[in-house]
Amino acid sequence: MVQSVGFRPFVYALAKRHGLNGQVLNNERGVLIDLEGDAGAIDQFAVDLEKTPPPLSRIESIERQDQLEPANYDDFRVVESTVEGERLIPIPPDVATCGDCLRELFDPHDRRFRYPLINCTNCGPRFTIIEDVPYDRAKTTMREFEMCADCRAEYENPLDRRFHAEPIACAQCGPQVSLIQNSSKAESLALGDAAINETIRLLQSGKIVAVKGIGGYHLVCDALNEQAVSTLRLRKYREDKPFALMAPSIEVVEEYCSLSEAEKELLLSPARPIVLLERRPEASIPESVAPRVTSLGFMLPYSPIQHLLFEKLSRPLVMTSANVSDEPICYEDDDALKRLTKIADYYLVHDRRIHMRTDDSVVRVIGNKCGRDVRAPSMIVRRSRGYAPGSIKTGVNFERQILACGAELKNTFCLAREQYAFVSQHIGDLENLETLRSFTEGIEHFQRLFHLDPEVIAYDLHPEYLSTKYAREQDKIETKLGVQHHHAHIASCMADNQLHGELIGVAMDGLGFGSDGRLWGGEFFVADFVRAERIAHLDYMPMPGGAKAIREPWRMAAVYLQKVFGDEFTKLELPFVAEMNAKSWLTLKSMIETKTNCPETSSMGRLFDAVSSLLRLRDATNYEGQAAIELEQIADRDCQKGYQFDVSADGSIIRAQNVIRSAVEDLLDGVPPRTISAKFHLAVADLIAMISRRVREERKLNRVALSGGVFQNLLLSRLAVEKLRADGFEVFTHQRVPANDGGISLGQAAIANALIAAGKT
Repeated sequence: MVQSVGFRPFVYALAKRHGLNGQVLNNERGVLIDLEGDAGAIDQFAVDLEKTPPPLSRIESIERQDQLEPANYDDFRVVESTVEGERLIPIPPDVATCGDCLRELFDPHDRRFRYPLINCTNCGPRFTIIEDVPYDRAKTTMREFEMCADCRAEYENPLDRRFHAEPIACAQCGPQVSLIQNSSKAESLALGDAAINETIRLLQSGKIVAVKGIGGYHLVCDALNEQAVSTLRLRKYREDKPFALMAPSIEVVEEYCSLSEAEKELLLSPARPIVLLERRPEASIPESVAPRVTSLGFMLPYSPIQHLLFEKLSRPLVMTSANVSDEPICYEDDDALKRLTKIADYYLVHDRRIHMRTDDSVVRVIGNKCGRDVRAPSMIVRRSRGYAPGSIKTGVNFERQILACGAELKNTFCLAREQYAFVSQHIGDLENLETLRSFTEGIEHFQRLFHLDPEVIAYDLHPEYLSTKYAREQDKIETKLGVQHHHAHIASCMADNQLHGELIGVAMDGLGFGSDGRLWGGEFFVADFVRAERIAHLDYMPMPGGAKAIREPWRMAAVYLQKVFGDEFTKLELPFVAEMNAKSWLTLKSMIETKTNCPETSSMGRLFDAVSSLLRLRDATNYEGQAAIELEQIADRDCQKGYQFDVSADGSIIRAQNVIRSAVEDLLDGVPPRTISAKFHLAVADLIAMISRRVREERKLNRVALSGGVFQNLLLSRLAVEKLRADGFEVFTHQRVPANDGGISLGQAAIANALIAAGKT
């Protein structure tokens, strides 16, 4: 990542400092530097180049050639780009306002004082404003603003921090901010600084404001105002899913959450993701911000507008994606004014057009709970602004250009070439036309940006996924490959960690279409990129009502109880049974017996749902994964002994009956739900270690890859990794893409490439 990040002016200044002549230019692969001068100065230049590059750059390799024939340069200069072959240039993501720009923003003597769209080469919008490459102003949405003389002078000065900063602007020539009241006229109430100050007043008075950011709109209100938060939840049709929060500083975040050093670093990083943090018991955040969960998602300001809003606010704000539930984030002004009309009271807007919508990223630090190493790695839950479209070096040599279309939920797509994968920003759940449009437009945009013309397309085996239907309709691409969902999960973890060869793969999630036509989700494999041999799996259980059983976990709880106790389970003296609708159960029982709308599943996610409902945590869900999240939240972290799964004689079928029976016995004995939850989590972790040991004995494999949405459960991930490492395994989890379906597309691309290389298409 050495273009569009201020690398050439950095090289220019470095060469001047060391008294070297020559030139620097961008080419189709990176940056080419030609130096003449003292050999010692050149050596020191090379050291400084590698040790102190610009903050947004990333150097993968430096190739050096020494030549004896001088070119006789009389100075050092920055020259125009050259493109002599196929381009492969990463596009930088959008990053937070840098310290230099913040100092200018609040300096009364600076000409950009309080300019709410300040930026420079080291910060601000990139991916969201680029329409085409090469990346220059004429091919961004900033082309609509002609630079004033002062901005032009900075833009053309190699020693200036804004040299070739394409979004460069100031109050004289750049985009402007205005406040609009939600009305049919959409007239501006205030401009510039007055708009910012009035927005602060509105937020303090309990209003909901749609604020245009870098990658789309946020819905914003006072996080400590219970009525404002409840009103936003009601208008947005978002019953329970936690809202993201923004605070002005680390100190304010610490008033509400416990922070490790690793979490502080993430909050302050240029990516500025939402970081999931442990709520302090005494925190005065209203319950309606994050109902029935003990964690809060906080981020710090990353745009100058946000910094200005917090100049006079010392309390957190709700800062949630501006949409109606299940729709993609609003990013076009006219669309936002129309779609948010029943949610927002006012709009704080600017006239810099957003070309590509991008949600906030979500990250979690592994090991913050239970006293683990505070510098433990992070887990990406949603990879978007701040990370995408950054390239991922996979260790896989993609011999042909591949488009992988991902899954349905938490969709991303992936374009791959050579050793690089370009995984898209979070698209969302492909369940409506607006999200599908975002998906298709995103693919077209990536193909333009990275000069890719896919020769191969990979997709999920599920025939009803919109991403699968899209792939099969691409007549221009001759080679089409279906990839099994859970094999893609394991391959994604392998590519994420640059692994090759066979290993033990553990894939656990809500569900994915299996190669036998049933719904998998609790799987153990011996896998590489070409094949995934299914070694063991959870026993199949009926899902009465199909997708309805996902939204209503009580159905799976009743199914498991019947499996263990037969029809007599209805006589158990359990709160679950007492509160269960007996008539509804008779209908489900009939569906199971007649196999009517009752697909079978081996899903670990559905087992988590069943236990959650059995403990009276969640009978119906309002967002994906809610039952399992609430089950994790209550678990007793001090519990040491778990339940035990039963495994068939040949080791291939894993039965949960013992676990359910033990949980019921504990409930009847008055054991608290927090202990039962912990014993269940320990049982799953012990199961992973036990099956892995057996496979190691049989196959002599010692590496384990963990993937799938279930492993976003921090408690389970920690327990599984600890137990596996205690047994001497090398354990690999996701680092750069999510373990959930947001990482599926990377795995699909890696598998498609391997199948082609092996001649198995």
